[in-house]
Amino acid sequence: MEETVRALPKVELHVHLEGTLSPEAMLALARRNRIPPPFASVREARRAYRFRNLQSFLDLYYRGTSVLRTVRDFADLAAAYAASARSQGIRRAEVFLDPQSHTERGVPFETVIRGVLGGLEAEERRGGFSFGLIICFLRDRPVDHALETLDLALPFRDRIQAVGLDSAELDHPPSAFARVFDRARDHGFRVVAHAGEEGPPRYIWEALDVLGACRIDHGVRCLEDPALVRRLARDRVPLTVCPVSNVRLGVVPSLDRHPLGEMLDRGLAVSVHSDDPAYFGADLVGNLLAVQRALGLGPSRLRELARNAVEASFLEPGAKAALAAEVDRVAGEAG
Repeated sequence: MEETVRALPKVELHVHLEGTLSPEAMLALARRNRIPPPFASVREARRAYRFRNLQSFLDLYYRGTSVLRTVRDFADLAAAYAASARSQGIRRAEVFLDPQSHTERGVPFETVIRGVLGGLEAEERRGGFSFGLIICFLRDRPVDHALETLDLALPFRDRIQAVGLDSAELDHPPSAFARVFDRARDHGFRVVAHAGEEGPPRYIWEALDVLGACRIDHGVRCLEDPALVRRLARDRVPLTVCPVSNVRLGVVPSLDRHPLGEMLDRGLAVSVHSDDPAYFGADLVGNLLAVQRALGLGPSRLRELARNAVEASFLEPGAKAALAAEVDRVAGEAG
């Protein structure tokens, strides 16, 4: 099974670029920028990565982003993730970026975007790997801030594939951002949204019907609403699930009790991703191996997860078909 997981061509659809910043890189950037480090040592940072819930994680996550200051910093961060993705057999990555976590610190939007695009595009030019960039709005910040961020993104419209909604979910319903996403769709952006992680199933309905989301990030609480499950299955709405993250943040008690298996059994278009691998200790391969072992997933289920990720991506139809065929071939050779 481990050989199968590693050999399968993969698509990563739910990874926050800032969440790939390792403690080692964090401290190195602090030294380079001559600023106080968020932690005294790598060991101290890792000890701090014990989370009670989503908010306790976000507090540390935003603390870590404070070291990112220059175009070079963001380019290095993006290039490091892209190199890691390639080493895991990831052929396509559609990565989240949280510009507001940087602009509110005084880092210009253009600095962030040019650095990230430069790092990702350099790896893409090597061949065998492609990326899409998704700009996320922070749902625990004012709507006007999101609108300002959308305006800043417009000059880069041709290099941004979608907009999303993330950060602290509780008490921050998607419907509060209807104006932002109406405007984003008017400018031709695709829409994705975090919903149904800590928030209720109602937030998934709102993400679909109010924001116009074509993909739901997390969505694990959908099983609490049978009507929602029927809709998600009928419409093949992609759900990008992050199992290790769900356990680390207390969304589910353990991997062997994760709802992924039931979601597959119910015909949902679910796929597995890493979320914030530097903080949760598991990249995409690590997440797949963890749920395979905990839930006893066989080759057919692994193939289904990989195919669902391909289908949910923003690749062109021809590229999707070619990559899906490669998944089938590799899965078939694995038995």
